[in-house]
Amino acid sequence: MATLDVNPEHYQQQLAEKTERLTQMFEHYNVPELEVFESPEQHYRMRAEFRVWHDGDDMYYAMFNQETKEKYRVDQFPAASRLINDLMPLLIDAMKENTALRHKLFQVDFLSTLSGEILVSLLYHRQLDEEWTEQAKILKQRLNDEGFNLNLIGRARKMKIVLDREYVIEKLDVHGQTYIYQQVENSFTQPNGKVAEKMLEWASDCTQDSQGDLLELYCGNGNFSLALAKNFDRVLATELAKPSVESAQYNIAANNIDNVQVIRMSAEDFTEAMEGKREFRRLKQANVDLKSYNCNTIFVDPPRSGMDVDTCKMVQGYERILYISCNPDTLKDNLDILSETHNVTRFALFDQFPYTHHMEAGVLLERKA
Repeated sequence: MATLDVNPEHYQQQLAEKTERLTQMFEHYNVPELEVFESPEQHYRMRAEFRVWHDGDDMYYAMFNQETKEKYRVDQFPAASRLINDLMPLLIDAMKENTALRHKLFQVDFLSTLSGEILVSLLYHRQLDEEWTEQAKILKQRLNDEGFNLNLIGRARKMKIVLDREYVIEKLDVHGQTYIYQQVENSFTQPNGKVAEKMLEWASDCTQDSQGDLLELYCGNGNFSLALAKNFDRVLATELAKPSVESAQYNIAANNIDNVQVIRMSAEDFTEAMEGKREFRRLKQANVDLKSYNCNTIFVDPPRSGMDVDTCKMVQGYERILYISCNPDTLKDNLDILSETHNVTRFALFDQFPYTHHMEAGVLLERKA
């Protein structure tokens, strides 16, 4: 990634520029006034990845500027959570003096939480042995004795060693209610914890007067499904990635929610099932009768590529469409279709990625009279 200018003095200016840019991008859709949700000005990222640079006896974190390819040393990273910054020097110093842990180490990945848990993955250009495992256990205990709630993973080619567990438990507050989320290493989670809470609150507000059931596509680990469940009779959610589906099942149980069902299917396959084009074994195995659902509202949070045309057409069949987008360009492409039948009644900017050009947007669409 390019060097981030994480300067709190510049935060409001960069947010104002995003606000103006997003407003101009969507003005011809006759959108309402943009609702803007700020990020903390620093220590907002729950995840960070660093290369490890070996220089004689010294060893340090490094990043590369994407544009110039220039390497630069990273001792602290203001974009990352306070927890990551607190752990960074202690971890690297402990590994510097330990041959088993530092030998051919080339990358360190951090996954932290607002709840105080942190997971560290150490990536190597060599196979890991019993000595590595023993020294990693000692390192983990040493850092936990210093007050961290830490788990360690070692990775090498076709090899993965997990010390205890490969996930963290995040706790997000939504209008005073705490939701528990299992977040697995290398699975997608919202990177900005505080903005993630604001996104959940906004989506909850948008759907608070709902009738019937909710259909959700691209549900991930159930991030939105759980927070929205209280606004609907039932929630039927789909997700293709197996680890995310497993986390969603974990999270449903952990939060004692009994009206959410997650099916492992792609949005494209689910569209075919909804249209009755063919039957799907997974729906039968899960004992899901699509005809029994009374879904007036659909929630979508697609990947950067947005939704394909067929999925957009299927989505048009619902009275209300709640759409979270990590790519305003593909959101625009989808709105060209969706705005034929629906009006945008809520419009939001979530500053998930401060000091970058990336924007996370939310729209609520309601069927035209």
